[in-house]
Amino acid sequence: MNKFLIKNPLVTEKSAELGKGGKYVFLVDKKATAPEVKKIVEEVYKVNVLRTNVINTKGKTRRLGASVGKKSGHKKIIVTLKEGQKLDVLPQ
Repeated sequence: MNKFLIKNPLVTEKSAELGKGGKYVFLVDKKATAPEVKKIVEEVYKVNVLRTNVINTKGKTRRLGASVGKKSGHKKIIVTLKEGQKLDVLPQ
């Protein structure tokens, strides 16, 4: 198990609202699985994880004039914590 599977917490308006309800969003490596991320979050942050939800976003094709490029996709995991627990990853 590699703690580097979690890249960083995702801080957006939507993830800040989820944080108030005990849910936190992390960008993770594309090879990471939900059980692996659950174990890592429990070990690193010393909390109890109830649920993990995976969102896998595909890359999109982008154009700029005649040139065509590809925007890389990413994988997010939403971690739901036990009632009353918090993580200090979001700015308050």
